[in-house]
Amino acid sequence: MSEHTHSPASQAPMITIDEHRARVLGETQVLPAESVALRDALGLVLADDVANRWPVPLFDNSAMDGYAVHRADAVAGARLRVVADVAAGSPDEPAIGPGEAARIMTGAPMPVDADAVVPLEHTDLGTAIDETPPEVITVTEQPAPSAHIRRAGSDAESDSIAVSAGTELGAWQLSAIAAAGHASVTAHRRPRVSVISTGSELIEPGATPDRGQIPESNSVLLRAALRASGADVTLVSTVPDDNAALRTAMVDARAVSDAVVLTGGASVGAFDVVKTVLNGTASIRFDRVAMQPGKPQGFGRIDDTLVFCLPGNPVSVAVSFEMFVRPALRTMAGHADIDRPRVTRTAATGWRTPRGRTQVLPVIFNEQIVQPASHGGSGSHLVSSLADAEGLAIVPADVDQVHEGDAVTVMVLS
Repeated sequence: MSEHTHSPASQAPMITIDEHRARVLGETQVLPAESVALRDALGLVLADDVANRWPVPLFDNSAMDGYAVHRADAVAGARLRVVADVAAGSPDEPAIGPGEAARIMTGAPMPVDADAVVPLEHTDLGTAIDETPPEVITVTEQPAPSAHIRRAGSDAESDSIAVSAGTELGAWQLSAIAAAGHASVTAHRRPRVSVISTGSELIEPGATPDRGQIPESNSVLLRAALRASGADVTLVSTVPDDNAALRTAMVDARAVSDAVVLTGGASVGAFDVVKTVLNGTASIRFDRVAMQPGKPQGFGRIDDTLVFCLPGNPVSVAVSFEMFVRPALRTMAGHADIDRPRVTRTAATGWRTPRGRTQVLPVIFNEQIVQPASHGGSGSHLVSSLADAEGLAIVPADVDQVHEGDAVTVMVLS
């Protein structure tokens, strides 16, 4: 569905990207927190601090496979009698007298009588290990004081904070929480989002189009973008340009969603069904945003459900998602950093920009330069350019032309 251009005299003035974004975020609330098992918490944002239940490490333990010794006895050339064997997880507390040692494995609790560990490689027997310990070892290098002992609490003290609230939980954070003695966390749940693509011209991607038909790609784009943003996609549907069909789809979507993202029918065409059905419903309002692509935008809240009404052209959908939908989803999920990083690069070539609108252009870039991903310009229909794009160039509305060598701001997408 195209983004129609009509006489500005018949329409309200355009609003800026920042104004529309502020309206979106002003209606967006952080979702409730819930208890989540660690196995299901990857990517979630921690709602409460997680404290260490015990010291980390929990007890003094060996950092090496070797022999627990009295350091004073373990001078180079000393022969020590091996009197015990301490494996990881062992509850044993062997006594170690003068001239004696205990074979010990990495992670095993240190005997209280020992004050250092001689690694296997610092004995005459080297690193070879038999099932039963040797009767005698000869030390080849005296250990330093407290050598190879991990002291209890040396990593973290009991009741100290292991992971702070507001942290996005990755593999390392989940490991720290498990080591702190917790099997679950309190985290903000993932946003549940439905996608509705509208247009009587749309067919399944693998079908053969008749005249006037095109493959439906917006829901494919949005489903992937939503999942990559940490959302749960609850429902995906395609509806024709039919008011009743859209109303039914909205009822179904709202029943299972915190947000609904619609594509197509948001402009001023005769068959722009989304605007016809939703404009003025609850707080939903349609605006012209001073951006290219993506000028027609609708947004509002119906009860507790956010509703995003995006244009129908694929590049417009991609750009609109990055500028408005993704920041809202990140906010809902409890993230403090809701925006993509931005860098400055030098234009490798010149290109045209739309008068009076911020250009959001799919681009290819590296550490030095940036150039458009498409040779065809910045049209909202240039979907093939998305496959190569690595970022979005943000060109201010007061720039009439980007020239070779100009500094360009780029939103980094990967």
